[in-house]
Amino acid sequence: MPIDPYILLLLGTVGLAALFPARGTGADVASGASTAAIAFLFFLYGARLSTREALDGLRHWRLHGTVLACTFVVFPLLGLAARGLVPVFLTQPLYQGLLFLTLVPSTIQSSIAFTSIARGNVPAAICAGSFSSLVGIVVTPLLAAALLGNSGGGFSADSLVKIVLQLLVPFLAGQVLRRWIGGFVARHKKVLGLVDRGSILLVVYTAFSEGMVQGIWHQVSPVRLGGLLVVEALLLAVMLALTWYGAKALRFGREDRIAIQFAGSKKSLASGLPMASVLFGAHASLAVLPLMLFHQMQLMVCAVIAKRRSRDPLDEDVTASESAAPSRNAVGTGTRSR
Repeated sequence: MPIDPYILLLLGTVGLAALFPARGTGADVASGASTAAIAFLFFLYGARLSTREALDGLRHWRLHGTVLACTFVVFPLLGLAARGLVPVFLTQPLYQGLLFLTLVPSTIQSSIAFTSIARGNVPAAICAGSFSSLVGIVVTPLLAAALLGNSGGGFSADSLVKIVLQLLVPFLAGQVLRRWIGGFVARHKKVLGLVDRGSILLVVYTAFSEGMVQGIWHQVSPVRLGGLLVVEALLLAVMLALTWYGAKALRFGREDRIAIQFAGSKKSLASGLPMASVLFGAHASLAVLPLMLFHQMQLMVCAVIAKRRSRDPLDEDVTASESAAPSRNAVGTGTRSR
């Protein structure tokens, strides 16, 4: 039952913002630095994503379409259904954060890691996570505009412009410059990984500082947090069951079902935090709280499932996805956590 060390850093950053929130000129400096960090973060995303690898993965379009449907259709529908839990289990701000959680893309590295442990189709997990992250840069803001509207803590048409300028443009710039800087990014992936994780910590500090100054944390009680955890546990359980048994109903083989389950049931903290900062502004602290909790929950639960799957016998039910198995251990390198 792993505790992600990065979650501990995030919680420490939240505590720092609670004790020493940025105010006045300091808040302006932190906000400007956060904006630049977000743009740089998505520039690195663009520089890392192999366009050729993504195009090669299109050959397995049924699997990727299934993962995208789980991520951007089934998850949001469940999020909308959770509206009935307000105000008994959730406050309106926490529900908005929960709904936003259902809109963000899937993860990449954790999906790959768990798929590998469970002896699933790792190349498919890589491509599915990459497609989800790429599609999410456009689809997540559009879904937020449609489902959250002005109730999303200040979300407006201006937020779409910010998304384009802060997320999409840097991402496309990274893709364009990948031809020249891709080798450098691959050689220094560990150092750059520290840089982008540090950028996310800065985004979290800025968001929670604004929340402290606005006094929005008075809206959250331990009882409400407990209710949120229960709701998120049910959400994760439903998605894990739907991705596993739904993939079986669609006649996917064992290895593909594993990739679909781990890629289709997760949500990306690394992509969601910067997007929430742009979309929600001063209300981002409450908006990202459900995502932070869900992220740790999915890691703990999926680690247990992956270990159990690794002990499953490889029977004749495995289909053509076995042909990708020899390349499983050779493909998962160079892809970062999302």
